[in-house]
Amino acid sequence: MKKAFTLLAAILIFTNVWSQSPEKMSYQAVIRNSSDVLVTNTPVGMQISILQGSETGTVVYIETQTPTTNANGLVTIEIGSDAGFASIDWANGPYFIKTETDPTGGTSYSITGTSQLLSVPYALHAKTAESIEGGISETDPVFTAWDKSTGISITESQISDLGTYIETETDPSVPTGTQTGEMQYWNGTAWVTVAAGDEGQVLTFIGGVPTWIIQLQEGEVQNPTTGKIWMDRNLGASQVATSSTDTAAYGDLYQWGRAADGHESRTSGTTSILSTTDTPGHSDFIINVSNLYDWRSLSNDNLWQGAGGINNPCPSGYRLPTITEWDAERTSWSSNNTAGAFASPLKLPLAGYRHSSNSFYDAGSLGSYWSSTVFSYIAQYLNFGSSGATCGAQYRADGLSVRCIKD
Repeated sequence: MKKAFTLLAAILIFTNVWSQSPEKMSYQAVIRNSSDVLVTNTPVGMQISILQGSETGTVVYIETQTPTTNANGLVTIEIGSDAGFASIDWANGPYFIKTETDPTGGTSYSITGTSQLLSVPYALHAKTAESIEGGISETDPVFTAWDKSTGISITESQISDLGTYIETETDPSVPTGTQTGEMQYWNGTAWVTVAAGDEGQVLTFIGGVPTWIIQLQEGEVQNPTTGKIWMDRNLGASQVATSSTDTAAYGDLYQWGRAADGHESRTSGTTSILSTTDTPGHSDFIINVSNLYDWRSLSNDNLWQGAGGINNPCPSGYRLPTITEWDAERTSWSSNNTAGAFASPLKLPLAGYRHSSNSFYDAGSLGSYWSSTVFSYIAQYLNFGSSGATCGAQYRADGLSVRCIKD
């Protein structure tokens, strides 16, 4: 009794590379005798069958060969040399390959093995499609006339001009942009184009509407109505106001046009000597009894003009607001008074002011905030209390609150 050999491979090979699908399979096996010794360099007899349906199914092809094993007991053959192999309908599987072997080279087959062809060889399967393709001639119908007996009224000129109708058709439910990068949103009734933003802005929803806003840094607030960005507290304040009378949010009181040299402190010393330069060179609050309107002997209107102003006390990138910018903030408040000032994004407290005579007034009842705008020999400011808010003018020697706006 001989020992069953091990099946190594069953793969397609190409025997005709020009016009037809290949019609052979390559098959290899290792032959061992009953003592498990390799049968080397010896002719062996083999019978190969293709079975349809199961391991004991109908034989649809059979052939015999007498190959010679090599020094490793390996035998290699090509299956499909006999007539009938090309006529196998590989689409009508499954198929099984059965091998019978006589190690002595005859036809007394003592070694038998059957295994399923798990995947029909691609090229052999394609042979079926090749025969179908070659046997059928497909032609496209040609339009010659319209059957008007159906009751559908359409002219031949309309048919030839059908492309025009298709090309000009638009779907009103689909938005159409006109600029690169344009975006649209559905407002419940129609598609609306989102207004273009600026470099560095982010898109967010405000009141259900996509809106571009600047990415705020720490310590900044923005009024969505005016679009302006401000510091979130007064200069010199230790925190954002928690109420209109939060003393920690009052901050310092500046004489108009002076830098942050220490005079702004509510506890700073005083001097009655007017300055003859833009920078007095000391930290005293300059009181002026005889000439109340300025701390400088000769006024200079350009001390707080813009972020590059000579004595701009604001951090880099910030400046004093103009009176026009203050007025825009005021008119955006929910109410034109103390409550509206605190309810605004700026949360302005009632910090009071320091008179040029060195008297402190109205802390907790009035808010007085400098602008960069001058008016004759005085300067303009925002003033508000419980009874209302307005933009007016104040002596430059007085000490008022400063809230910086982003340049």
